[in-house]
Amino acid sequence: MELRQVERIEKITGKDFKEKFYYPMKPVVITGISREWPAFQKWTWDYFKEIVGHKEVGIYNNIKSDAYTPINKADDYKRFGEYVDMIRQGPAGWRIFLFNIFEHAPQLTQDFTWPEFLMKGFVKRYPMLFVGGATSITHMHFDIDMSHILHTQFTGRKKVLLFPFEEQHKLYRKPYEVLSLADFSNYYKNNGKPDYDAFPALKLARGFETTLEHGDTLFMPAGYWHHMEYIDSGFAMSLRALQANMSGKLQGAWNLFGMRHIDTLMKKTAPKWWFDYKKEKVIRAAQKELEVAGLQ
Repeated sequence: MELRQVERIEKITGKDFKEKFYYPMKPVVITGISREWPAFQKWTWDYFKEIVGHKEVGIYNNIKSDAYTPINKADDYKRFGEYVDMIRQGPAGWRIFLFNIFEHAPQLTQDFTWPEFLMKGFVKRYPMLFVGGATSITHMHFDIDMSHILHTQFTGRKKVLLFPFEEQHKLYRKPYEVLSLADFSNYYKNNGKPDYDAFPALKLARGFETTLEHGDTLFMPAGYWHHMEYIDSGFAMSLRALQANMSGKLQGAWNLFGMRHIDTLMKKTAPKWWFDYKKEKVIRAAQKELEVAGLQ
């Protein structure tokens, strides 16, 4: 893989953001946005436990999905307060996925400002909290609705890999899914190299990497692949914005209401055959990438 560090800036005007990052579809970390929000100091483990500690949440382990894995089905359930106590005690490979804490505590929406000077189209009904214990992993994927994302880290550090959507075949994208067949777990502990023997086309992939810390806001353009690993227990908030062009909106709608339902149906009716069929297509597409590069 060829990786560059994501550019980091403190502040930027809306005009410069659009010209340098939004229209070119280039990620960036903006360090100054969240520091002006009450949430920057106010949002802590204890505060969240106080207001939503009694709520039950689904939690997810680090095991990658296979032929029989239901879409977005939690691996266990705990009260939010119990979960926080567990991940505070030390490394715990469990994360919370798409927890809409704001439905349970709408007052939290007063603690941040929607950065509409950067872009329009924010889906204000669905800000989401992402929480993970140290060593937990969000495996390589792109967001199914093809929205632009502003992902702000509040507590802890998190390593992030990013790739443009167009790198999908080099990343071994599974057809009818938003997931990669390849496993990038702990990639940074192996000199930045995943398993090239099993997935040789990964050598061709060009992307970005960064480490998010308290207050960092990462702009992920629509369709960007991302893989995240929690160095420390922490939480982050994602604000989503629909693409301005109609083709982007239609692609997101197809993914949500067409592609996903086809995949769910096939996983229920013929899981092994469906998995093998998709794996064959993945390998064939990656092989073409290697041939074009003259590596086969």
